[in-house]
Amino acid sequence: MMNNLKERTKTFAHNCIKLSLEFPNSYLGNHIKGQLIRCSTSVAANYRAACLAQSKNSFIAKISIVVEEVDESHFWIEFAITEQLISGINCNSMLKEADELTRIFISSRKTAKLGSNN
Repeated sequence: MMNNLKERTKTFAHNCIKLSLEFPNSYLGNHIKGQLIRCSTSVAANYRAACLAQSKNSFIAKISIVVEEVDESHFWIEFAITEQLISGINCNSMLKEADELTRIFISSRKTAKLGSNN
């Protein structure tokens, strides 16, 4: 499962980059493009770091960053749709993937917290 999620988060980052390249070359388009690229690539990078964590507390801290960054990615995609920088139809699968990843990582964090209380 770990390798599957490594690949899935990396694919999510690649897809967010491809999506952001469709934004118009405007101040707002470039700002949101930068934000989406930053947070979506952070999802993949911080998940990899979480997999190498040397303690439960370190894992929980890194996975918490992953949760925040994937949720932020979702926000920027929604914001781009609202600002009509991109069609919502083109983004449905990305929004669904962000939701699924958020749920997976929240669940992982809860499981790790329960395990550290024993």
